[in-house]
Amino acid sequence: MKFNIIHRLPGRTRVRLDMAPIAKRLTCEEADAIQYHFENLEGVSQVKVYHRTCDVVVSYNHEIISEKKLLGYIRNYCIDIEAVPEDYFVTSSRKLENECRERLINAVLIRTVMKYFAPPPIGVAVITIRGLRHVWHGIRELRQRKIGVEVLDGAAIGASLLRRDFGTAGSIMFLLGIGEILEEWTEKKSTMDLAKSMALKVDKVWLVAKNSEESDILVPADQVKVGDFVRVGQSGIIPFDGTVVYGDALVSEAAITGEPGGIHKDADKKVYAGTVVDEGELVLKVTENTGGSKYDKIVKMIEESESMKSTSENKAMLWADKLVPYTFLGAIGVWLFTRNITKTMAVLLVDYSCALKLSMPVTMLSAIGEAGKMDMTVKGGRYFEELAQADTVVFDKTGTLTEANPVVREVVTLGGNTSSDELLRIAACLEEHFPHSVARAVVKAAEEKHLKHEELHSQVEYVIAHGIKSTLNGKPVIVGSHHFVFEDERTLFHKGAEEIYNQIPAHYSQLILAIDGVAEAVICVEDRLRNNAPDVINGLKARGIKHIVMLTGDNVKTAEAIASRLGIDEFVGEVLPEFKAEYVRKARKSGRKVIMVGDGINDAPALSEANVGIAVSKGAAIAREIADVIIGKDDIGQLPELIDLSRALMKRVRWNYRIIIGINSALIVGGVAGVISPTTSALIHNGSTLAIGLHSTTANL
Repeated sequence: MKFNIIHRLPGRTRVRLDMAPIAKRLTCEEADAIQYHFENLEGVSQVKVYHRTCDVVVSYNHEIISEKKLLGYIRNYCIDIEAVPEDYFVTSSRKLENECRERLINAVLIRTVMKYFAPPPIGVAVITIRGLRHVWHGIRELRQRKIGVEVLDGAAIGASLLRRDFGTAGSIMFLLGIGEILEEWTEKKSTMDLAKSMALKVDKVWLVAKNSEESDILVPADQVKVGDFVRVGQSGIIPFDGTVVYGDALVSEAAITGEPGGIHKDADKKVYAGTVVDEGELVLKVTENTGGSKYDKIVKMIEESESMKSTSENKAMLWADKLVPYTFLGAIGVWLFTRNITKTMAVLLVDYSCALKLSMPVTMLSAIGEAGKMDMTVKGGRYFEELAQADTVVFDKTGTLTEANPVVREVVTLGGNTSSDELLRIAACLEEHFPHSVARAVVKAAEEKHLKHEELHSQVEYVIAHGIKSTLNGKPVIVGSHHFVFEDERTLFHKGAEEIYNQIPAHYSQLILAIDGVAEAVICVEDRLRNNAPDVINGLKARGIKHIVMLTGDNVKTAEAIASRLGIDEFVGEVLPEFKAEYVRKARKSGRKVIMVGDGINDAPALSEANVGIAVSKGAAIAREIADVIIGKDDIGQLPELIDLSRALMKRVRWNYRIIIGINSALIVGGVAGVISPTTSALIHNGSTLAIGLHSTTANL
């Protein structure tokens, strides 16, 4: 591929592709294909493709990929649309933006031609035909015993036509059309961006072997075909649409239907991609191995779910509907008292509802889009309001305040005959089934030592916030916390091993492996604080968050040390999931507005109890599914910025209310007083509505 370098900075390069003589611009599909392939280069952080100018802007980490290597990739790249997943095109808003831009240009061109170049009789005929359509829509709404915006629009346009004021009628219809295009574009784009960020991302799945004597195989999700059997365990996300072959489970379908609570699934029942197994285990036969169906369901949920709407948005819709009849009655009153059609038109042509109905949803969707640019998914406008009012933030520790990649530092054997490597291999075989950061650390440690951990055990049972149970060669095997292993399961030590155990440094998180009722090893995991955790805590306090709490299942000494280092107001160690949920519930009952931040299965109950539940992206599937906000970068560093965004959004909402009421009230008063003509009133009203709507789409809150 030929190209010219247009601009370069350290870590950022802009090139212009030479598409001639084939074409002078890229198609939307070609631009999406280039963006997809360049985004997947190691070290590339952001790619922007401008299909009209054939420009490509690549931001990258020059420590990972040099500019020379990047330019070499571009030079050797050949546009391959077929290699791009279908879902990527489905969720791309590039084609939508192109279509809306063309519609806007066409609307302006048609208006210009009809107003300045078309013969007057033709212009009058076109305006009359279009105007009568608006009048009919108003009549149809009246026949349904409703007085809405269509009645006002129809009455205003009809009155203009009766007065032979075709200029005003044409201006009203032109501005209404522009407003509809912009509203449709903004809502669809925001919805598509949100759906894209919520789209299903499953890298690997457990493929059930056709031979019953063979173990399940962990394979990349894109290798699964229709008709294959896939196993999904407790807390796992269902990766494909399918039919249950065997198994019994409660499945949460809130991500699809918006309704909480588990639904019982067993043989022959259908399951859907993106839903989560709350309890039990299923083997399903894949009926749809692409994410398109998932995307469609997400879009439908976003568009239809009332829970997505904020209080301000619902209030705006309510006000808009209620104010229309009063505006209509006001116009009738002016006519009865003044018998002046000009003053009557001034009232009729101005209403509050258009701007309210346009600006509020667009403002909320724009904020969701802005959060998306920050790599955070906010599942509804109402959560911005809760974030703006929050005064308490509750953190989980592991994977939230601490790094998402804890490291196994040591495997301490406790007097048995089994080697530390073998014990690590057994633990990894158990832990690989569960998506917790500590479990990943154990699996990674085994991989680094090249310890193959094929299925050694029978079915695995996960005990939330405690550990894992299974059977190994006919003997019970467990791995988990001190409380679970020694207190709940009554595990014993080998002779003299308790002294070894007591000498293990307290700052390590500990996973204890026991076989046949005897503790065999302690896996010491170092869970380092995130580098930006102190800045996050300080940032929250600077924004007026009054109470910051840490709840963790880790030991009290570790919790105390971390709370002290971060300046956290309150901490509780060795807690169970029900305690976290109960703590959040009591805090809310006391009048606090609570944000809960977590990443694990044990955080799910507390996330659902909070005013706003925030999950880290690499956490458990059930935590992401229940959470109201998902932080995509696996980093809590942008939490203070999210609160800033929420408060800026509410500030804009209040500004919208004031400006809409102020402008339209002034227009009505000016019209009734005879200071503003109906034509000027209509232009200012529709122009201000459009301007407020456009301003509401801007990302700069």
